[in-house]
Amino acid sequence: MKWGLTRKTNDQDYSVDSFHKEIDRVFNDFFSFEPSAFFKSDWLPKVDVREDEKEINVTAELPGIDEKDLNVSLEQGMLTISGEKKSEREERDKKKNYVISERHYGSFSRSISLPEGVKADKIKAEFKKGILNIEIPKDESAQPKKITINVN
Repeated sequence: MKWGLTRKTNDQDYSVDSFHKEIDRVFNDFFSFEPSAFFKSDWLPKVDVREDEKEINVTAELPGIDEKDLNVSLEQGMLTISGEKKSEREERDKKKNYVISERHYGSFSRSISLPEGVKADKIKAEFKKGILNIEIPKDESAQPKKITINVN
């Protein structure tokens, strides 16, 4: 959900071009369905959640993250993926400035509320090539049951 909040910056560029860019950014932020800066994270990885009769599968894109900087936990029905992506920028030559920098660095945390009836002790997580895949099996009580209809 997008809250339509604006970000405060310390840039003091009051040109007409800057004003147009800021108006465009406000409209783009307001009408997008991206997670808002309201959640106090430097960046939020993209997450897919799929469910079938037997399990819930969570897949998160975490490019550039080392496995040692990644945490997955389950507490009171809340699955939390958190970690930190460390900056790779080098400051060897101070004469070179970034013209465009769209890569995100810093800490993140994503939480997903799980339904009742998951087997917490059977959760499996695999991290390969920047993709985290979490398999959460459902308890038999949470799986759909086929009801036989008797014909008289």
